[in-house]
Amino acid sequence: MLSNTLVTNEIKNSAGTEIEFSRSSTGEGRKTMFKSSTETPNKPYRMSVSHSETGSGVNLRRRSLVRFDKTVASDVDTTKLVTISAYAVLDAPVGALTTTAELAHVVANLMSFIASLGGSTTILYDCTGNGAATLLSGDL
Repeated sequence: MLSNTLVTNEIKNSAGTEIEFSRSSTGEGRKTMFKSSTETPNKPYRMSVSHSETGSGVNLRRRSLVRFDKTVASDVDTTKLVTISAYAVLDAPVGALTTTAELAHVVANLMSFIASLGGSTTILYDCTGNGAATLLSGDL
């Protein structure tokens, strides 16, 4: 269960600086939203977490989502606000597995590709990791 306040280095920006969030709402089913403690009314900065399930028995799948949305002023047209979104989804065949070990392997693959370089064990918050750099530049 996530705490109602995420304030002890759970979330950082590209400089490695902590960004504090607090739970702002809980939606239908298994969904919750957090807002940044520094957001302003016209520039929401939100994190949402949700889970949904489909199928049953051995065909049961869970889709889990962690998403960040940040509204900022456009650099090109300073009168316009734009929203940036980044998210990770895990689509898991939970009805066909007895542990989360294989799920953890795949999430670790994603995290290491986005947040590190090669054999590095250091998390690169500055987004210079192979996957993050690809996301930022649009390169293949």
